[in-house]
Amino acid sequence: MWDPPKGSTLSFQKDDDARMNPSHDDSPLPRRDDILLRLADYVADYQEPSQEAWKTARLCLSDSLGCAMLALNHPECMRMLGPIVPESHTLEGTPIPGTGFRLDPVAAAFNIGTLIRWLDFNDTFLASEWGHPSDNLGALLAIADNRSRRETAAGREPFRVRDLLLSLIKAYEIQGVLSLQNSLNREGFDHVLFVKAASAAVATQILGGTRDNIADALSQAFIDGGSLRAYRHAPNTGSRKSWAAGDASARGLWLALITLRGEMGYPAALSAPHWGFNDVVLSGKPLALDQNPGCYVMENILFKIAFPAEFHAQTAVECAFALHPRVHQRLEEIDRIEIHTQESAKRIIDKTGPLHNPADRDHCLQYMVAIGLLFGKLTADHYSGETAKDPRIDALRDKMRVEEDPRYSRDYLNPKKRSIANAVQVFFRDGSSTEKVEIEYPLGHRRRRQEALDPLQLKLENNISSRFHPEKTHQIINLFHDAARLEDKPVCELLDLFQHDA
Repeated sequence: MWDPPKGSTLSFQKDDDARMNPSHDDSPLPRRDDILLRLADYVADYQEPSQEAWKTARLCLSDSLGCAMLALNHPECMRMLGPIVPESHTLEGTPIPGTGFRLDPVAAAFNIGTLIRWLDFNDTFLASEWGHPSDNLGALLAIADNRSRRETAAGREPFRVRDLLLSLIKAYEIQGVLSLQNSLNREGFDHVLFVKAASAAVATQILGGTRDNIADALSQAFIDGGSLRAYRHAPNTGSRKSWAAGDASARGLWLALITLRGEMGYPAALSAPHWGFNDVVLSGKPLALDQNPGCYVMENILFKIAFPAEFHAQTAVECAFALHPRVHQRLEEIDRIEIHTQESAKRIIDKTGPLHNPADRDHCLQYMVAIGLLFGKLTADHYSGETAKDPRIDALRDKMRVEEDPRYSRDYLNPKKRSIANAVQVFFRDGSSTEKVEIEYPLGHRRRRQEALDPLQLKLENNISSRFHPEKTHQIINLFHDAARLEDKPVCELLDLFQHDA
């Protein structure tokens, strides 16, 4: 078991501690909620993901770190980084990739999580709730690095990348299976609540906690409740959606740490009448977990390959790219543009009227389609105020009509399909039209995984080279190409490789 820092009050409870096991008949506390127990059992016991899950986890790790490197090129992101209190650096802390900062694990989790999430370019999982399971890497990388350094310093076996990948598979699974049937967004709460829960559970295990500790940390995460989705929607859409994941993963890690100091859990955090999570957050509906956790989420993760865009719009943008050669020289002749989409996209990214900032634009279906039609590509720079000044964008938006296709909505929720379909068709004033371009599965979907491997590799190379000189870029890319060498590397050595170039 990992030893806490010298002088720390951090301690670990035994499984048979009556206070930590309130299911005992003589306990005054109620029995733990079943979902807390099931998730804790999964985190404590699961050891055998599929080979597909291992391979995909390696891709998720490399893609996420690449996204973090690209985000460092954006001043709005850089201002969020570093210690919370200026100049309060930790000399032996976790290095923040691509920067000169070394921070305590909780601050590091916020920094790393914010970097990965900033450009909306990291992986995605869509269901009744949607989210980005790589958001958990903020907490997992930070505490895995911390443990790896301490184990190495004590002459013990370090926490290696393979250990991290197994932890990542578990965090992805917790966030994803909770998303299958539980729609936080319909209640007005943000999906990062599930990030916090997954990070708390898996970070507790990385720290050496028992299944009881894991259940208690999970209960703390649900007791927290969730942040409002106000910052993702008009009239309040703003940059908080780019650091909300870092905040949630850091909070999850903090909850794990205080749990392992002996802080009590809350066995009926979900089911307590009136005051519990089910009644307060889910309007009386019980939190559902009908699918046993395994590695389903990692196997079915969605990668954003060619462009940063809210995932419900990915196939719509692909459709726009296909139509670009046919329409970009006939803009004045366009009468209307019809977009057919799923219910989720209609509800969250169908926006008319003014768009006030990049966060507003990258969650507007019409804006993203307009960029695709105009330029035949979409980059993070297209969300800038400079590009948004182009009057052709709003002129095209004004001609768009967005309708739900019920089949798209059904297939979106079908566990055997998980499609994210969109269709776009352009009609001209002379009565002619383009064909209706329909794409059901985006490039990053499991059904197009093989097709996506080369573009995903190119994305990684471009993202890494945006921050590092060619020699270090080559060194990093070669490591990610060598699965055995990567998995054997201590996590602290992986993060040292991403230290800022002098």
